[in-house]
Amino acid sequence: MSLTDKAIAQIRELIRSGALPPGSKLPPEPELAAQLGLSRNLAREAVKALAVGRVLEVRRGDGTYVTSLQPSLLLEGLGGAVELLQGDSTALQDLMETRRLLEPVATALAATRITDQQLAEVERHLDAMREARDDVERLNAHDAAFHRAVISATGNETLLTLLESISGRTLRARIWRGLVDTRASDRTLAEHEAIFRALSVRDTSLSQAAALLHVSNTEQWLKAHLRSEQAHPWAMTAQE
Repeated sequence: MSLTDKAIAQIRELIRSGALPPGSKLPPEPELAAQLGLSRNLAREAVKALAVGRVLEVRRGDGTYVTSLQPSLLLEGLGGAVELLQGDSTALQDLMETRRLLEPVATALAATRITDQQLAEVERHLDAMREARDDVERLNAHDAAFHRAVISATGNETLLTLLESISGRTLRARIWRGLVDTRASDRTLAEHEAIFRALSVRDTSLSQAAALLHVSNTEQWLKAHLRSEQAHPWAMTAQE
């Protein structure tokens, strides 16, 4: 472990122990360095690294504060990392596999907690998807909103952030474009309708099964699409 990593670990321990709770202000740099037995340069580097990770917020002219430490903030960088993996076929399949493991269970949990108002929001996005059958951009936007509304109903912010990061906009757009081109979008819309119906009756088993079918079918389509790209890379170049 490098000296900078050790300095980062020391500041994290102050936060974890409650000595620096969310929203609190860090001591001035010289004082922080002395408290931790670090050089000022090491303390500065550790603060910079934790600011990049959204653990700390440096406010010019005011000081450095511990952030809210909410999952949506701390996991914010995950979505960017996922976007960088879009060109790696193995990574894409791993992401879809992870989604298949998480989303059906999350949908089942949503069935036990979803309110009438939340259900109405899910239906609104489903209606919008039906109206946008041939518009990939609108389909993609309402597809993401549909699933966000479902997972939001769990009340689990960490789960929501993880699943939104895994199912990035670029990947969703790529899948919808392929589904529209192959006229498979109607089948996928029917899968969303099945998820909505299961949630409407608050049936956990049916909700989980409907979500599993949807994610599994999407995963199988993606695998076939990736195999096609590898077999005919020139065709993809021409399309792009």
